[in-house]
Amino acid sequence: MNTRDLLVDPCWSSKDLGKPMPDSPHAVSVALPRWQDVVDYEEKNPKCLESLKAIYPRFGFNPLVAELTKFALHKDASSFTNAWPFPTEKVANLAKLYCDRKNSFGKTKIQEVLGLPCLFTDQASTTAARAFWQHTGLGASSRQTAIALGKERPPSSENSIIARDKLRIRLSNIYECDKNLVQLHPSGMAAFYSALEAIQEINPGKKTIQLGFPYVDVLKLPKEIFEGSELILSFDPKDLVKTIEEQNPAALVVELPSNPMLQCVDLPLIAEIAHSRGIPVIADDTIGSALNINAFPHADLVFSSLTKSFAGRGDILAGALVLGPHSRWRKDLIKKISSPSAVLSDPDSIALELVSRDVGSRLKRLNRASEELSSRLAMHPSVSRVLHPGSCSNFRKLMRDGAGYGCLLSFELKGGLAQAKKVYNSLKLCKGPSLGTNFTLVCPYVMLAHYNELDWAQKCGVPSHLLRVSVGLEDPDLLWEKFQIAFQN
Repeated sequence: MNTRDLLVDPCWSSKDLGKPMPDSPHAVSVALPRWQDVVDYEEKNPKCLESLKAIYPRFGFNPLVAELTKFALHKDASSFTNAWPFPTEKVANLAKLYCDRKNSFGKTKIQEVLGLPCLFTDQASTTAARAFWQHTGLGASSRQTAIALGKERPPSSENSIIARDKLRIRLSNIYECDKNLVQLHPSGMAAFYSALEAIQEINPGKKTIQLGFPYVDVLKLPKEIFEGSELILSFDPKDLVKTIEEQNPAALVVELPSNPMLQCVDLPLIAEIAHSRGIPVIADDTIGSALNINAFPHADLVFSSLTKSFAGRGDILAGALVLGPHSRWRKDLIKKISSPSAVLSDPDSIALELVSRDVGSRLKRLNRASEELSSRLAMHPSVSRVLHPGSCSNFRKLMRDGAGYGCLLSFELKGGLAQAKKVYNSLKLCKGPSLGTNFTLVCPYVMLAHYNELDWAQKCGVPSHLLRVSVGLEDPDLLWEKFQIAFQN
């Protein structure tokens, strides 16, 4: 079967609405080529939703997962309205406990369907189940579901073990640590979930503190599923010291860099303040990439979405959790994270091992392409501001020798919202969620991540008309030509 090459034939026009990106049954991105498509998606316009042939897996059901849930509900013709497949019975039980805690009047049960444990929920419990699915990233993957449905063959256990071992060695070489300190998870958020479970064991009953404007679920996972989280936007050391001493949090959480503003906290200083008061630090290095930056020895736990630049394909959901080799809590934490609720599945491990073999050379190309596009955008008269880690001194403090700044940048246009809509609609590039793919991917990030809280995001200094670009492997001159044409329309 011929698949669409998005490097030369991107999903950019109205006729591409809803198409999977890449052209794969396991795609994690979906084409939203016009600004109005983004609005319709967020407002759950039926016509838009019916057009979607893919969706980011934590925000909805991949078509394969949807097929399994439909089968499950048809098989169990009772009062349940939704079914949620999970990779293990342990995870299904965690989801059930959460739903029952959030709504004691709801009805839930766990039942195996085609070999996968499914949580069945009635209408009253569905909101909680959806929150657990989205925030934790612990749902069954599309590859696991395809095998359950008989559409794909299961890999051998031996090949799966070999693949996972290779991945852990590959990541341990990148992070410069023992492979036993590396865990593989079903998603980046699942890795964060495991980190928070471990932190709650050593600091029970306490909230976390998030420093800097966060990726939506990095804030909502501890806030909704665990003990709570407080967002701190001031990086003033005096303010931070005061907040830490008043709240005595379970941990500090930082993104390296933040999404979509692409700025870093002063991690060495933050860690010194936290550690001197007995507070561990959790870092998300998804955007910066451990190939570019080293969060150790400052962070105690680092989690990363391997879905993004590490895989580079956009059709594998995976995550990693790495325990800091020098963390003072290492002995306690390694005990707590040694038995995660779920690990990366066999078929996803094999797929990820294969596509990540070239991550080193590929990321160097993405680094260069992103930096070049950032420089060109900064010089264009239509652009009012470019956000890129290259302008952040705190990011540079963490950089490895010969490293770059990652694949991501954001920018604003002088014409504000009206001009952003025109440029977005005109860009002949793939448009939709996610990042780190080998094809360039553009989205109005704030509209997708914070549509129901745009005023709050604006107060945090994050405007709704900001455009985020995950720069791919296209020819840099041809890529720039597409932006120039869009600016002229």
